[in-house]
Amino acid sequence: YMPQRFGLYHDLTVRENLNFTAAIYGVQGEQLKARLAQLYDFTNLADFKDFPAGKLSGGMQKKLALACALIHEPSLLLLDEPTTGVDPVARRDFWDLLSGLHAQGTTTVVSTPYMDEAERCNRVALLYQGAILACDTPAAIKAQVPGSVMALVSSDNLQAEQVLQDMGGLIDIQTYGNLLNLIVADPAVARVAVTEQLAGAGITIHSLQPAPLRMEEAFIYLVNHAAAGEAVREG
Repeated sequence: YMPQRFGLYHDLTVRENLNFTAAIYGVQGEQLKARLAQLYDFTNLADFKDFPAGKLSGGMQKKLALACALIHEPSLLLLDEPTTGVDPVARRDFWDLLSGLHAQGTTTVVSTPYMDEAERCNRVALLYQGAILACDTPAAIKAQVPGSVMALVSSDNLQAEQVLQDMGGLIDIQTYGNLLNLIVADPAVARVAVTEQLAGAGITIHSLQPAPLRMEEAFIYLVNHAAAGEAVREG
């Protein structure tokens, strides 16, 4: 198990934290020597093994916590929001490590607030207000969302959202950065309708393009429909 917060000893070095954790699990002797060599190589911690854990960056602390969780070669690994608070590069590196564990046969259960991370998993359970909205493969969950996504950039997205709310053929509308993601029943029909509606309101369309449906759009769609009291299917 790897908790969300870094819970190892800040004043102990990387090596000392690993040795201490190994002793708790009864890993010793040649087994420990071999395991440490594997983990140093796997996590790229070899050059930091004599650093105090408290002096490591957030990303390196996550790697150390993962190494400690793996010291006894568990078949099941539980990770509680393992990449919260680290930079994008460290987040990508950490998920590369998890992909390597999966390839080695380790079952990994991860909780995460990041939908792009959830999409990396074989199976996903989406939770909202203590209930499971959906539990299936990423592809199957996204397939629960009807229609297609069109990404809109306009001269006034806030007004555009208000204008389009009641447009026929619009299943859902979601703000994503500088985009309005429109989930529509028929992209060709929607393109004409959106163009006409926004032109009538004096709003200029800078871009209106098809876009892939991401897990984030699927999650928001399912949350909106759950909040509206509609039944959500579970796989």
